[in-house]
Amino acid sequence: MVDIDHLEFGLETFGDIVANEDGSLQTAAQSIRQIVREGQLADELGLSVMGVGEHHRPDYSVSSPETVLASIAAVTKNIKLATAVTVLSSDDPVRVYERFATLDALSNGRAQVMLGRGSFTESFPLFGYDLTDYDDLFNEKLGLYDLLRNEKPVTWSGKFRASLKDQDVYPKTEHGKLETYIGIGGSPESIIRAVKVGYKVIIAIIGGQASRFKPYIDLYHAAAQQLGKPEFPIAVHSHGFIADDEDDALEVAYKNIKANFDRIGLTRGWAPMSREQFDGETKVGSFYVGTPEIVAQRMARTIDQLGLGRFDIVYGAGNQTAAQRERMIELYGTKVVPRVKEILAETAAVK
Repeated sequence: MVDIDHLEFGLETFGDIVANEDGSLQTAAQSIRQIVREGQLADELGLSVMGVGEHHRPDYSVSSPETVLASIAAVTKNIKLATAVTVLSSDDPVRVYERFATLDALSNGRAQVMLGRGSFTESFPLFGYDLTDYDDLFNEKLGLYDLLRNEKPVTWSGKFRASLKDQDVYPKTEHGKLETYIGIGGSPESIIRAVKVGYKVIIAIIGGQASRFKPYIDLYHAAAQQLGKPEFPIAVHSHGFIADDEDDALEVAYKNIKANFDRIGLTRGWAPMSREQFDGETKVGSFYVGTPEIVAQRMARTIDQLGLGRFDIVYGAGNQTAAQRERMIELYGTKVVPRVKEILAETAAVK
């Protein structure tokens, strides 16, 4: 059963470079400042979460999401500020804790850590890590982060960083623990790992029907109960684009999402996205594209099917203009979110 009163709606950006109206591209610096404006807009519209991704490549503008989120904190009041994600495997858990504790102070308790292993792997060679240690890096660093999150002196030793002996880290948060999610692509092992540390889970559904992830969500709840761990509402994120006109939404989304996926696919062995594939994703798959009513209907169906507590739309994929991005956020906050809640209430009434 979906708890409509506590259902959260978020936005996530990977820091895509913004396009000008003439088709030229803005600088990374301009794109970063645009994200801050969008975070302010999202807060004004009452959205729950603003997530900013970490990348170290020319097609994305943000390599230090916590810095961008700190700027957003200064111009917002209520919205939670999350990374999407922090690549823990190639980072230092001590520094991760300290950066987020600082963000939490600046935002009056609104910082949200989202940890991932790194679906983009450019940070590994950049920071001196070997991809053959991919799983071991994440597991070891997650264990250390979990100790640091308790905000007590830590004694620890491992393979990939210097040992700690009765070491405290600063600053302390005002409420005792940083809110933390683990980002998951969809494997049973990832679900069990998150359950064991007692963290919240956000699942990246970037292709195919959302219903195929129901077994993973069932596994999460079953494992939490069996292991005596806390259960939290599951969150998901998927790509989307919303416009006043359906045809406009489809054309803008196809141009930009295709370009984005095709570019990434060059290094991952993906075939170029066809129009047929794109249309399938927008009708029954994991792209939430169209008018507010179309997107709301599809979002409500996914939230109800999976019993979610949070839904984040990944916006701005490719090279969209500032006007397109801002209009989408406006429609999401003013039209889609209220309509999703309305549909879910209607659905609950007839169950």
